[in-house]
Amino acid sequence: MKPPILLDFPSQFETERLLIRLPLPGDGRVVYEAITASIEDLKPWLAFAHNEQSEDRSEAIIREGHAKFMQREDLRLLIFHKDTLEFIGSSGLHNANWNIPKFEIGYWIDSRHAGKGYMTEAVQGIASFAFETLKARRVEIRCDRLNVRSRAVAERAGFELEGILRNNNLSQDGQELRDMLIFSKIQIGEKMND
Repeated sequence: MKPPILLDFPSQFETERLLIRLPLPGDGRVVYEAITASIEDLKPWLAFAHNEQSEDRSEAIIREGHAKFMQREDLRLLIFHKDTLEFIGSSGLHNANWNIPKFEIGYWIDSRHAGKGYMTEAVQGIASFAFETLKARRVEIRCDRLNVRSRAVAERAGFELEGILRNNNLSQDGQELRDMLIFSKIQIGEKMND
């Protein structure tokens, strides 16, 4: 197998309403604005929402995400409305195992765009990209059992609940143990080198 850094594949793709692409220098501002607008919705579920937020910090994380994408270490993806180019949210293919290959999809949405089906559409598009372009054999989504919105995205996107890791994580405030749900989609019926 080629080293992942030598793998060539598109850095953006589209769904019906969305443009999904790698992070680019300069994206920090819109990401920072979305985090700021959504911070109370993000805090219960995501560690980064508890950090001090600034436009410079967001820009640094975007640039790191860009570099990691190009090195094929982590495939962070930003989601934009295809027609207006408004920033919708962040996702990506994380924890890659290129030998299988398999990935984990993580996601968060700007609260101002929630409830419109954008994240479900993005997750379906990202999973299709993983299977069709990256030849993934497995794609996972993991979420806190109490995160009903994240669970609903996984279910609407056609992922199957595969297991529950009981008492696997601490809540973001560190006050209680939480169960982790694991959803997956797999590609079957092909030999490993097909």
